[in-house]
Amino acid sequence: MKYHETRVRVRFNEVDSYQVAWHGHYVAWMEIGRNNLVGMFELDADQVAEDGFMAPVVSLEMKYKRPSRFNEELRVMTSVRRTETATLEFLCRIVGPDGVERATGRAVLALIDRSGVLQYSAPPLIMERIGRMLAYLEV
Repeated sequence: MKYHETRVRVRFNEVDSYQVAWHGHYVAWMEIGRNNLVGMFELDADQVAEDGFMAPVVSLEMKYKRPSRFNEELRVMTSVRRTETATLEFLCRIVGPDGVERATGRAVLALIDRSGVLQYSAPPLIMERIGRMLAYLEV
């Protein structure tokens, strides 16, 4: 399984009184990586909405392993896990400049229509885009 890599730098306003990146920013960095990946396959929020659907996050997990500090460049490594339903399960590793994992995460997005009705299978156009993303990541 391959990962899509996005680089982010810890900004001064993201550091807390302990001089480490505040834990909530890891979720935002994970979202940046996820959005960069799905955008490559016409699956970002605007593109999915144009097709009449939304994909809200329905589950989110983070495990913090090491602190990140001001001005460090982090690598956000994003991949997906194949699912049987109209959901996307993203796996994320955030790695520091020293190569050590700082955090790992998982986010599940469910496909719903504009009325908020949960979809159990994705329409062919969206399935084709997901298929290209899975092939790219060798999933």
